[in-house]
Amino acid sequence: MCEEVKAIRNLPQILEKVPGIGFVLIGEGDLSQELGYPRQYEHPEVLKWMARVVDTCKKNNVPVGHPHVDSNNVERVLSEGYRFLMAAPVRSYAALDKGMKLAGRA
Repeated sequence: MCEEVKAIRNLPQILEKVPGIGFVLIGEGDLSQELGYPRQYEHPEVLKWMARVVDTCKKNNVPVGHPHVDSNNVERVLSEGYRFLMAAPVRSYAALDKGMKLAGRA
């Protein structure tokens, strides 16, 4: 789980040296806190660091997960390359339905 800048900086070496990593999940709550933008998941600085994780994972063919997917951000999240999506625990499945449609799985 990538929750801090140090982990993101070390991610290329981790993925290179540790075999069998199935996917990487971004802890954007903790990351946003460390960056000084607590719970501001759409802040440009938070998105920049999250994009570094996605880019690193793509280069290493490791799926990357996003823990806060909803119907407002699912299109962006998919377009950025996230492959493991965690929809918010709500009674509506709007984010899941939209994500499945956008991924061509509906």
